[in-house]
Amino acid sequence: MYMWVAPGRDELNLQFLSHTALDIIQEKVSPANRAPTDSRELYLGLLYASEEYKIFGYMTNTKIKLVIITDASNTTLRDNEIRMMFRRLHNAYTSAVCNPFYSPGDPLISK
Repeated sequence: MYMWVAPGRDELNLQFLSHTALDIIQEKVSPANRAPTDSRELYLGLLYASEEYKIFGYMTNTKIKLVIITDASNTTLRDNEIRMMFRRLHNAYTSAVCNPFYSPGDPLISK
């Protein structure tokens, strides 16, 4: 699990929230909670909102889970902007994994 926390933030609390988000994602995508006619949408939307944070989720077809946690006070972010962030993260992840010269764990350096 990779996690980046902005300086000055409570990392332990954000780790707790990210693990909570992973549990919510698991509940949303489990076969018991889905109707047979449900289409598989990669973007899972707002998973959890608290007084301080909003947590959004995304799961790829290969079951890679991405979580974005934002300040609840940030009202300028729209749902389609969060969706676009997830698409960009997914594309960057796919490019890194498909690169034959990349070794997992190495830093990604772009020129």
